[in-house]
Amino acid sequence: MNQDQVKEKLLAIEDAPLDFSLIFSGKKSKKVNGLYKPETREIVIHNRNFNDDNLLLYTAIHEYAHHLHAYAQGGKLSARAHTPEFWAILHNLLERAESQNIYRNVFASSPELTALTETIRMKHLAENGAIVKGLGEKLLLAQELCEKIGGRFEDYIDRVLRIPRLAATTAIKMHQYNVNPSVGPDNMRFLVGIRNEDVRATAEAALIGGKSPDTVKVAAKAQKTPSIEEYPRMKLEKEKARLERTLDSIKKRLDEITQELEQC
Repeated sequence: MNQDQVKEKLLAIEDAPLDFSLIFSGKKSKKVNGLYKPETREIVIHNRNFNDDNLLLYTAIHEYAHHLHAYAQGGKLSARAHTPEFWAILHNLLERAESQNIYRNVFASSPELTALTETIRMKHLAENGAIVKGLGEKLLLAQELCEKIGGRFEDYIDRVLRIPRLAATTAIKMHQYNVNPSVGPDNMRFLVGIRNEDVRATAEAALIGGKSPDTVKVAAKAQKTPSIEEYPRMKLEKEKARLERTLDSIKKRLDEITQELEQC
């Protein structure tokens, strides 16, 4: 596969809104397989690093994701290039490439790895998720018992169970929100951080459906971020609520002063 063929495959996966160059360096590098230069919009592939076209293509897709990410940011990349937004772009490109038979999903080619993957998902991720969720249920019962005997639940968490309060609160939310443990403890922690029930349900379904955590996080963030049209209304609603609280406070104080004057 030559450099023109690689660029053609990248454009077949997703058309570039801004043109770019793809160059084979003809060199072998011990540091990197490829790089992207946002100033010149160049993808450089150290092609002598590869004996396999599929691995070379993965690197090309990775660098192409940087190009698309840079375009989305106005043509520049921040010092931290590998952000969740970048990984979401890359993972979406890889999914498209696999569906178009441009890039081969090597993880599905090994029966041994497939069997091990299933064991990891069921035995470790799902079971550990269920354990943490079960802990949340027991902590709620403990909270009720603490209240009955007049004890502070926070003190019970700190000095009796000796676990971080955040971990306890997160486990309780996992139980209350009925998060699916099959996504694993780490993804469950991410899900309980989403307050909007609809956004949380969409994110959970995406994780169960096979989307990567970064892809789901970026999508959830976009759902939670209000559109430009919504900002004026939100600002007015917040100001209205603030004024109403102020008026209530003034009215309460006015009533207090009136009562005091009547007693003088």
